[in-house]
Amino acid sequence: MTIAVATPTAELAAEAEARFAGVADPVEQALAVLAWAGDTFGEAFAITSSMADGLLAHLASRAVPGVNVVFLDTGYHFAETIGTRDWITSALPITLHNITPARTVAEQDAEHGPALYERDPDLCCGLRKVQPLAAALAGFSAWGSGVRRDEAVTRAATKLVDWDAKRGMVKVNPLAAWTQDDVDAYITEHQVPVNPLQEIGYASIGCEPCTRPVAPGEDPRAGRWAGKNKVECGLHL
Repeated sequence: MTIAVATPTAELAAEAEARFAGVADPVEQALAVLAWAGDTFGEAFAITSSMADGLLAHLASRAVPGVNVVFLDTGYHFAETIGTRDWITSALPITLHNITPARTVAEQDAEHGPALYERDPDLCCGLRKVQPLAAALAGFSAWGSGVRRDEAVTRAATKLVDWDAKRGMVKVNPLAAWTQDDVDAYITEHQVPVNPLQEIGYASIGCEPCTRPVAPGEDPRAGRWAGKNKVECGLHL
């Protein structure tokens, strides 16, 4: 088990949030938050990535070379997402942690019946995402995500540095203040790997059975769990 340089506390998170919230340039802000997390927690800091693109991994590897990157390999991903994971891992100085659920898809089907994602998407996400992430993060003191405020109303109040009370960890969201224009500009300037599904309308990419393309002007996350009363998988709430 890794040893943290600092003890994670709500007060530490609040101090960092106040320190970095006023940085105007989005790239400078993100790099500053990530560098702080790396300096403060050392090997006990990790980021997560859905492999929709390599943006957060690219930024984190600049600020914290060799940074731990957690990918939840749910068993339901598009082939393009797995390919993007492999591409990013080979192109950037990161340490990949490929996390799989306790049960394979076949084992889950045998226990709960086929297509659980259709009948009870919350339970499916819990088994294949939430529980595996909790286990993966148990050895860390701080984690980071690519959540942005402009993605959905449920994310509008996202802080740069927050206290994850559920897990007893500091959580950083370096891209919280970024817009889609900021994302596009950074990806273009640094030639960041992008999941090819984005080219055919997939604005937010999750598991294949629960993700569809979105129409022009549609909410970026409208393609997730379409037709169901669900907008989040439970990782960030």
